[in-house]
Amino acid sequence: MITSEEIKRRLWDGANELRGSMDASRYKDYMLGLMFYKFLSDKTLETFKVTSGLRQMTESELVEEYTKAKAEYGEQLDKMIQNVLGYYISPEYLYQTWLKDINSGDFEVQKVTDSLNNFERTIAVSGDSDDFKGLFSSSTLDLTDTALGSNLNERSKNIKSLILLFADLNMVALQKGDVLGDAYEYLIGQFAMESGKKAGEFYTPRQVSEVMAQIAAKTSDIKSIYDPTVGSGSLLLTLKKHLDKDVQKNLSYYGQEKNTATYNLTRMNLLLHGVRPEKMTIKNGDTLSQDWPEDPDRPNEGVQFDAVVMNPPYSAKNWNKAGLKVSDPRFEVAGVMPPDSKGDFAFLLHGLFHLGQNGTMAIVLPHGVLFRGSAEGVIRKRLLDKNYIDTIIGLPSNLFTNTGIPVVVIILKKNRKIGEPVLIIDASRSFIKVGKQNILQEKDIAKIVDTYVERRKEKGYSHLATREVILQNDYNLNIPRYIEAIDEEIPQDVDAHLLGGIPQKNIDDLKILQSTVSDVLGQSVKEIREGYVELSKPIEEISNDILSDSRIVRISKGIENKAKSYTDKYFDIIRNVGKNSNLTQLMEEMLVEIKEILSEFHYIDVYDGYQIVAEIWKNTLIHDTEIVSLRDFYTAGRTREPNMVTKGTGNNKREEQDGWVGSIVPNELIEKHLYSAEIEEIESKRDRIQEIEKELSDLVEAAKVEDSDEANALGGILNETGEAFETKLVKAELKNASKGTAEYNLLKKLEKLFADKSELSKAVRADEKALKEAVQERILILTNEEIDSLMYEKWFGNIVHAMIDLVEVPLKKELSILQMLHNRYTDTLSAIDEESRDLESAFEALMSELVVR
Repeated sequence: MITSEEIKRRLWDGANELRGSMDASRYKDYMLGLMFYKFLSDKTLETFKVTSGLRQMTESELVEEYTKAKAEYGEQLDKMIQNVLGYYISPEYLYQTWLKDINSGDFEVQKVTDSLNNFERTIAVSGDSDDFKGLFSSSTLDLTDTALGSNLNERSKNIKSLILLFADLNMVALQKGDVLGDAYEYLIGQFAMESGKKAGEFYTPRQVSEVMAQIAAKTSDIKSIYDPTVGSGSLLLTLKKHLDKDVQKNLSYYGQEKNTATYNLTRMNLLLHGVRPEKMTIKNGDTLSQDWPEDPDRPNEGVQFDAVVMNPPYSAKNWNKAGLKVSDPRFEVAGVMPPDSKGDFAFLLHGLFHLGQNGTMAIVLPHGVLFRGSAEGVIRKRLLDKNYIDTIIGLPSNLFTNTGIPVVVIILKKNRKIGEPVLIIDASRSFIKVGKQNILQEKDIAKIVDTYVERRKEKGYSHLATREVILQNDYNLNIPRYIEAIDEEIPQDVDAHLLGGIPQKNIDDLKILQSTVSDVLGQSVKEIREGYVELSKPIEEISNDILSDSRIVRISKGIENKAKSYTDKYFDIIRNVGKNSNLTQLMEEMLVEIKEILSEFHYIDVYDGYQIVAEIWKNTLIHDTEIVSLRDFYTAGRTREPNMVTKGTGNNKREEQDGWVGSIVPNELIEKHLYSAEIEEIESKRDRIQEIEKELSDLVEAAKVEDSDEANALGGILNETGEAFETKLVKAELKNASKGTAEYNLLKKLEKLFADKSELSKAVRADEKALKEAVQERILILTNEEIDSLMYEKWFGNIVHAMIDLVEVPLKKELSILQMLHNRYTDTLSAIDEESRDLESAFEALMSELVVR
């Protein structure tokens, strides 16, 4: 069985290997298009099998039965499948037929072209033609493109390799668990990162999508969602993921995309994620030039949606090619037209026009929309006066592959209470750097969403801007006007530099130490004059006193007990996940609960704890729960899979099996806990090898000392660099040496060291091989108790200690500040002046003693 993570890795590795020098933004159309055609073929075969009531059979047998049925029933069979799917693929045009031709040596690129063209023709006459029309148009999948190969043979070879990449994937089975959709979305994201600036047209980074989607999903009673610049559809799908399963069943998806190839990608992406054709309405067109979707019965209102999400092109120039006027219903609310030079507000107003009265809109735009003047200033004022702007979220720079500028997410609502302030969040400093990109971690996303939901104020992070304050700022929403970044730099104290001592006000500012162990801190300093103190003991001793204080230990113990109960609870739940378990919901429950647990303790950053659990899911649980849900926990624990490794390079590059690995139980843990004696024996031999190498090294050094016994006996067998002995010369020298002499004894010693090292090295290799084989066999017979113990360590082995560390993090941070203050003011200016005078005096004395001869 293959997991979603393994599929993602395999397909992306395959894409990199097969595309060669072809641009990622272009190659994605071929790879994702053919992957989708495999899905359509698999769905056709599955539908034929189910409607025909056929028993279980191999894929080749099913294709053979389908071929016979087509010959017998013809159009009747086509219509039967089309009534179920909205399309059909004839046997001769199936993906499986391409594979058969490849295996028999009869493959031709033209067959692929014919198949894609035939699909276009068959759906053109059906009622569902709009759902599938143009998916494989020659403008998107041009198999004559020389980028695929300079000649027909090269193109044929590359296309065959790409077709084979999906050969063993059952797309229907993978779609049921959303594995296929996740893999498709992953590939889109990877292609976007590889495409750089070209990616902006079709992809919103996952972490930005998450912020927007999680906020939009808080809207109650969502029945329809809309993205006017839909790209690959990732925003709509992310929003779907955060809605209840019951809501998803009846959800209507709307989107519009200007780029035809990307428009096709959107439809494929939604279909692969299980969105039914009748539930999605995607249009290929320019969102701004002509309003869409329109309501014929209410032309001045437009179709209204419960949630609108969008990531439009930033500051699009010359957007108003259609010559639109302010009389356009979309722009009437603004009173003026957005400037032709920047289309940001044009997109925002379009989305707002289609937002339902109780809906939520989330749009990502450049920061300029918050403060630019002229027409944009007028629009911003009108939106604020109408009370439509709900929240402003400033994000870090360099989140997107296509621009390094910082962006802002604006949340708009039409049903805000009169006088309700605008929430402003500055999350621009909350990120980590991964390669060239800045990334929001799961904890950063959670903090943004929680702050939005709770409408909370936090110094340096969030602010509730009242209408009065916004008016004072002349409707300028630039974030620094409302949120001042916290300056953690502690000002220098002139008196402390001159006279020494740490300012008492700096000690008072150590809020966490003062509120938890103020007495211990007070006993660790002594006043040297009014308002200034010095440490009465080394900082290491102070740290030890504080961290071992009974109150801190009690807090740590409390977290330890809570964390242990938490992990025990979820270990039992995870062991018992089944096919119908909602793994996404389980993950969210775990993340919410850890925040609730940690919020009971003061001064602990609950989002750091949130990140610990999020990392456990990312690193192990996503993979393992998928496997456990399809089998059962103990069966999965006793299952092993081939360990495939890549060998060779270039044309000789290949995958080979190198033993076995546990499906969920790591070989390393089995080795560590069940074969400790064997490991200890191997380590003992390795230690002896190191001792021998040390003895040999000592002999080498001794052989370099002139006239020493070692130099006389062994100097002649050092290698050219003089850093090691030539082993092949030892026996020859022994033959010439007289028994009983120092030279003979040293050579014999050297011979034995080499022999012992060789023997031990062989023994270690044999032991390691035997241990590796034993571990691989042990997987198959692990007891339930062993699986419990090993998997508990794998999933939760470090979590309790990590949670306890959260207690010490803020304390250690303030202790480091205390150390810095001590270092800063230890050397006073007067002491430095005195040292300088002493050095000058010593120098003058030295000069006077110099005698010129």
